[in-house]
Amino acid sequence: MDNGPAVKAAGFLTLIIISIPANLAVVGAFLYSFLTEGKPMTTDIILCHLAFVNLMVAFVRSIPQTLTALGYQNLFDDIGCKMSIFSFRIFRGLSISLTCLLSTYQAVLLAPMSSKFSILKYKIPQYLLQIFLCFYMFSSATSVHPILYAVSKLVNNTIPPYTFNLDYCFVKYSDYSSYVGIGLSNFLKDLVFIILMTITSVYILVLLYLHSKRVKNIRSSDRGQSSRAETKASRAVVTLVILYVVFFGVDNVIWLYSITILRVPQVLTDVRVFFSSLFTSVCPIVIAITNPKVKSKMKMVKVKTMNKVSTT
Repeated sequence: MDNGPAVKAAGFLTLIIISIPANLAVVGAFLYSFLTEGKPMTTDIILCHLAFVNLMVAFVRSIPQTLTALGYQNLFDDIGCKMSIFSFRIFRGLSISLTCLLSTYQAVLLAPMSSKFSILKYKIPQYLLQIFLCFYMFSSATSVHPILYAVSKLVNNTIPPYTFNLDYCFVKYSDYSSYVGIGLSNFLKDLVFIILMTITSVYILVLLYLHSKRVKNIRSSDRGQSSRAETKASRAVVTLVILYVVFFGVDNVIWLYSITILRVPQVLTDVRVFFSSLFTSVCPIVIAITNPKVKSKMKMVKVKTMNKVSTT
């Protein structure tokens, strides 16, 4: 008996069970904080947007994968396939760009005032909306290939060369040049962001190390609390970057290997798709554990729920 579909369904169902409630909780906690506490911090706005993007990835990729593994067929027509994969590529691009922006901004916050990057401490919050719009435009412009090549069915159910099988949709490239060219362009685009995130994360760790050496003998409780909060926030950002590099590194390595062969084994595609969606489940957990605002709002909701239960 082939247990592959059952394992696949269980894996993607686990992602849905974790990612959708967790990201909804994070987005809700941030929105409640924004409404009740006034002007939000730039880092919190980026994290909230990142949680929203993760939520969208779960809807457009994890849910169709799970339904297909459970035996549901013909989820989309050709237009539905094009829009589903196009949306996934957009939100995936936003995920990596927002994570890169988060690590860059945290590095800028920690940088000394004498640094030539210190001006970004004020420029990034000032132009945050414009930065988001640029990310959406860039991600959309670099994700148009599914509109050209995605289909819901294949002729005679035969998978031709240069085709990626997502079970519910197929991405059928017309020739070897487009197959390799688009694959390499996607890989190089992600590689640039990953390199930037890695550099900024290393810079953050170096700054934290130097900062800890400077303040280790300072006994002021206020400065100590500020230092601890700054260190926790920076470590949380570095953790998210490490997770992103690992998960999407696996995704990109498999993608790079896939464009070197004519027919991609289905198990390879399933593993790649799983890792490309795994960040959506882990990211909100890290945010919920490390972000004080999210923790406090979730704790408040938990207390209110327990009080309601005790009074009924």
